[in-house]
Amino acid sequence: MVAPLINYAVKGFLWYQGEANTGRAEDYAKLQPAQIADWRNLWQQPNAPFLFVQLPGFMDMNYLPSESQWASLRESQLKSLSVPNTGMAVAIDLGEWNDIHPDRKKEVGERLALAAEKIAYGENIVYSGPIYQSSSINGNKIIIIFSNIGSGLISNDEEELSEFAIAGADKKFVWAKAKIEGDKVIVWNDNIANPMYVRYAWADNPVNPNLFNKEGLPASPFRTDSPTP
Repeated sequence: MVAPLINYAVKGFLWYQGEANTGRAEDYAKLQPAQIADWRNLWQQPNAPFLFVQLPGFMDMNYLPSESQWASLRESQLKSLSVPNTGMAVAIDLGEWNDIHPDRKKEVGERLALAAEKIAYGENIVYSGPIYQSSSINGNKIIIIFSNIGSGLISNDEEELSEFAIAGADKKFVWAKAKIEGDKVIVWNDNIANPMYVRYAWADNPVNPNLFNKEGLPASPFRTDSPTP
């Protein structure tokens, strides 16, 4: 369907897809970088900006930490940021439980526009919400560092941070307490003395993913028990 457009000039690409691939997230982690390379080759623009939307929340909310195919697909999308000149609009807060194509497209467009201003047009702006960068363990707490914190990390509803889960070596995740300290997030559960892993908003449709930066852009879901960029 895209082939007839190859003879047209383009500045870059916007891509919003992945719902049909949630059953094979590992494949998507290879398919999307291959798609980016292929399209850039077809248009003979090796550095053309490629901006994409990370899938929003969908289906029933799960009130206990659990596995999620949708979360795994979002993780594969996150990995595509390792391809140069790409950008991702996080939409975890924009979904609807009963509509695979949610109504809140305006916010999606606005977030893509910010990414385009930065990546395609070189403007010096904050264009992304927080992205997991690294973590370290200090006693019974895990300390998380993010990129793209903008002017600082916040809870966008002024409530305690939610949707963080923590686990020890057995990977049995339980809900965790989390607080912002400067540009870091500290995560713990008093019942886990030796934590090893953290997950954030790891669900088909997380209830209240409220970690944002002060520019109003949401953090991407992530897990530390699997490689992320």
